[in-house]
This record gives sequence, structure tokens and C-alpha cells, in this order.
Amino acid sequence: QVQLVESGGGLVQAGGSLRLSCACFGCTFSRYTMGWFRQAPGKERKFVAAISWSGVSIVYEDSVKGRFTISRDNAKNTMYLQMNALKPEDTAVYYCAAKTSVVDNRRGERYDYWGQGTQVTVSS
Repeated sequence: QVQLVESGGGLVQAGGSLRLSCACFGCTFSRYTMGWFRQAPGKERKFVAAISWSGVSIVYEDSVKGRFTISRDNAKNTMYLQMNALKPEDTAVYYCAAKTSVVDNRRGERYDYWGQGTQVTVSS
């Protein structure tokens, strides 16, 4: 059974950095396209970034480009999200997700597996 476990969230001041991790248990990690999504209180879940199984193809939501970096280590079955220059509007629960398809990486409904989420809070 595939299980995704996020870690690394916390409270940080604006301008600070955090690194999120997503470990995949019970899966053949290198088969999956991986993504990060976030959901702020009272708002819909939104796409943040996605990375192909090889790490070659990467996409970002416009508001995080140049500040966030997605990466993966297939040997460790782990994906990362390095978040720099954080803003209060980045405050949300961050979820990692996995899918076997290679299309529609920005669409949450295309993902097969989800983690439980990790809270990121950015204070002004």
C-alpha cells in the first residue's frame, strides 16, 4: 500500500526558508510523477509544483517561480520542496501527491495518492 508522508513544515517569518520532504512508502517511487499542492484556510487546494519521474520535467505555479525548488531523490524514495523568500500568502497546509500518468500535472484530480499534509505558517 502506497503511503506518502510529509514533513518539514513549521512557523517562519516572512523572508525565511523551509524545506519540505515527502517520503513514499510501499511504492516504486521512480514510477511516479510527484506534485506539491497547498490549501489555505477557507480556500480551494491549489497546485504548487510537479516533477517527472526522472526529474527532468518540472513545472511551477507562477507565484512560486524563482522562490520554490522541487526536487527528488529516487534512491531515497523522497521528494523535496525548498521554499525561500516565504511570504504570508504562502501560509497553507502543503500536500504531496503521486501519480503514474504523465499528463495534467497541475490537476489534483489526476493524482492517485496523497499525503496527510504539513502546515506551513509564515508570519509578517
